[in-house]
Amino acid sequence: MSNPKQIIVALDFADEASTMRMLDLIDPALCRVKIGKELFTRCGPDLVRRINNTGFEVFLDLKFHDIPKTVAGAVRAAADLGVWMVNVHASGGRSMLEAARDAIDENYSTKLVAVTVLTSLSAQDLEEIGIAGFPEQACSHGIRVWS
Repeated sequence: MSNPKQIIVALDFADEASTMRMLDLIDPALCRVKIGKELFTRCGPDLVRRINNTGFEVFLDLKFHDIPKTVAGAVRAAADLGVWMVNVHASGGRSMLEAARDAIDENYSTKLVAVTVLTSLSAQDLEEIGIAGFPEQACSHGIRVWS
């Protein structure tokens, strides 16, 4: 039998009221939820804590990308919120990725994933930022999950 929590529901809402109405319609035993940049920026860490307290596992989808120390601090802060998973953008480089991993390596159960290419990018977009090929090729290396 498959894991019932293979579904992640995107909470792509602009406000807390809409978000909470959606959560009333779904079962935390059957899925996890994703909070992205807009909702997090509007509602902040308190909403993440509130959602965690309702039993949902939260994927904080903020794609952190900055100097290693800053990203490490942000990843640790996300883990302190009790999120199930957080992500970084892999274009920050090895040092940034390792700092993010090390920030949560032993003391947290939070998973860390790295985004390699945004799904909205075309081959032309990639070429403009110095990456040759098609998006499918640029992200064909797979996903590494640190836990």
